[in-house]
Amino acid sequence: MKKGGGIGIGSASIVLVFAVLCLTIFAIISYASAIADSTLVEVEAALLKSYYEADTLAESVFAEILAAESVPETVQGVEILYEWNFDIETMEDSETISYACPISEKKELYVVIAVNGGFFDIQTWRMRDVGEWETDDEPLNLWPGFDFDDEPLNLWPGG
Repeated sequence: MKKGGGIGIGSASIVLVFAVLCLTIFAIISYASAIADSTLVEVEAALLKSYYEADTLAESVFAEILAAESVPETVQGVEILYEWNFDIETMEDSETISYACPISEKKELYVVIAVNGGFFDIQTWRMRDVGEWETDDEPLNLWPGFDFDDEPLNLWPGG
């Protein structure tokens, strides 16, 4: 009796198990990636919503400042800072109005408006980080640089 050639049933089973295992791993990785992307999108959407709410408040505050006879101290719960400076060298004065509308615990929309002879010029309208910088008190282990008193560092071994 002569046996036939070709791939036996054992080899086909191993290939099939390997293919199913690879597809399962890729499915798990894809699922984990989709969950991470979904979480990131939710965080970004919440930040964007908060930004537009702060932007609406900032626009409203700006409109009330424009309509006011003088610069108010607060508008809709937002503290307004008015500054007048005089530059001795140029003999010119400058006036600025600034305020910040909260976006989140760590971010705010910061607005600076220059007042030029009754005209208002928006200098800054941007989101900025607020809060304390957190650090562990251990210094970073940075490279100290070359010590030229010792032998020079030979970077080229060829000559």
